[in-house]
Amino acid sequence: MTILENWQKWTSFLGQNVARAESSGMPSKMIQQAAVQIGEYLATNVDPKNEQERVLSDLWGVASEEEKQALANCVIKLVDNKPVQ
Repeated sequence: MTILENWQKWTSFLGQNVARAESSGMPSKMIQQAAVQIGEYLATNVDPKNEQERVLSDLWGVASEEEKQALANCVIKLVDNKPVQ
């Protein structure tokens, strides 16, 4: 099973990497820009593996650039508040 097939593993993975970026002093604006780039990559190259990813993919597909930044920020907040498993 790949990391993208399980929502909990995916959000845990993202949360760990956001925490690493924050602890290394990466500015939050840079983290947000990276999240948008990852979102663009996933939307273009990866088929959603579960319902949650499908919803994010569908939202990403209709979002403006400003809305994509807001979605990326929401995902960062979601995984930043999630306990590491």
